[in-house]
Amino acid sequence: MLPGVGLTDSGSIEQAACLLVKTLKESGQVFSCGNGGSMCDAMHFAEELSGRYRLDRRALAASSISDVAHISCVGNDYGYEYIFSRYLEGHAKAGDCLLAISTSGTSQNVIKAARYAKENGVNVIALCGKEGSPLERVSDVTICTPAGSYADRVQELHIKVIHILIEQVERELFPENYL
Repeated sequence: MLPGVGLTDSGSIEQAACLLVKTLKESGQVFSCGNGGSMCDAMHFAEELSGRYRLDRRALAASSISDVAHISCVGNDYGYEYIFSRYLEGHAKAGDCLLAISTSGTSQNVIKAARYAKENGVNVIALCGKEGSPLERVSDVTICTPAGSYADRVQELHIKVIHILIEQVERELFPENYL
């Protein structure tokens, strides 16, 4: 059990952190996406990597798929289910990594993004609230935070997981900051 987190599967968190570190060490980019509160979490994840988390260090290549103009354009012209996959089509390359966040694990636009990513050599980390979800089936690593049927509880755990992932990435890439 991870202290203060309420998760028993720390192995998937470690696997996800390793994927993120590998991506960044090999000059890849990290993308993140989600809807509603999960989009806010995706944005928070990306800004902590590209900005800073605890201590000063170089910026890391991370971005959330949250540009309002892009979402509005693609949602109108292609359909809301393509807002994330279309962005990846224009920006992602093999060896990059996607953090796909969905409290239910059933958001079609997040699933389509994960599917596109997998088909194009982009590693997929799913952060969801229900085991056995459709999102889990198209991911390389799944971190599941079952917290009942309320999205707020799932999202509270998601932000803890996100902070753990960021700290693990920093500890690996910037060990001098954690002496």
